[in-house]
Amino acid sequence: MSLGYINPIAFHLFTKPIYWYGIIIATTVLVAYLMAEREASKRGLPKDTMLDLLLMALPVAFIFARAYYVVFRWDYYSNHKDEIIAIWDGGIAIYGGLLGGFIVLYFFAKKRKIKIIKLLDIIAPSLLVGQMLGRWGNFFNHEAYGGEVSRSYLEDRFIPKFIIDNMFIDGAYRQPTFLYESFWCFIAVIILLLLRNKLSQSEVFASYIILYGVERFIVEGMRTDSLYIGSLRISQVLSLVFVVGSLIYLILLNTKFKENHKREGGKYVRKNL
Repeated sequence: MSLGYINPIAFHLFTKPIYWYGIIIATTVLVAYLMAEREASKRGLPKDTMLDLLLMALPVAFIFARAYYVVFRWDYYSNHKDEIIAIWDGGIAIYGGLLGGFIVLYFFAKKRKIKIIKLLDIIAPSLLVGQMLGRWGNFFNHEAYGGEVSRSYLEDRFIPKFIIDNMFIDGAYRQPTFLYESFWCFIAVIILLLLRNKLSQSEVFASYIILYGVERFIVEGMRTDSLYIGSLRISQVLSLVFVVGSLIYLILLNTKFKENHKREGGKYVRKNL
């Protein structure tokens, strides 16, 4: 049975359209928050710490995510200023949202006297879950897709029919890059959850950066709607910088651990969250 072409509008509420994109984003925020709250409680943080952080960071993250997208598409929005706030049509950039969220997290951690890296390690799996679920908003909006392919190409890769039906965009079938990113993030979440208790403080977040950065670099190269600086895809440049930086950090961290371990006669214990 085919679901056919999915309308981006889920239903109307008092004549106002309610978009699948918004429903999925709201659901994503809730699931990510519940995950982070559960982990924060296990790590001994006061109740509602993550809720307070969410209420402060979420509006700023959305503003930064939209501003990031608009700035790098200013050639279009300079002539369509009435569409600048139309986030229901899509057009929010993950890296912009992360930047806004991290700025709030920094000041929040300072005010609450919580280690910044402790908060980052706690929210890392939640960020991956958010990215995993959030990409389905792109699917319902029929955006963030890749280059042209044949229907048989998609069928040969065992992609569900309802996804294939909705990958027929602008007169051609497209690479479902949203699906590739969602699946990769799903695997990355499992890896991070399995390894989290075996990693030392800060290694969880660094691992998140590497896992997501590698995926984003690869998938971004398939997309047709990338944001550019000159001839460079911005997300690929940022992903490369973040991955290399995190790898260097982990190498230096583990080198320091080995030196301390040797100096303390094997008694040095790495600190977990």
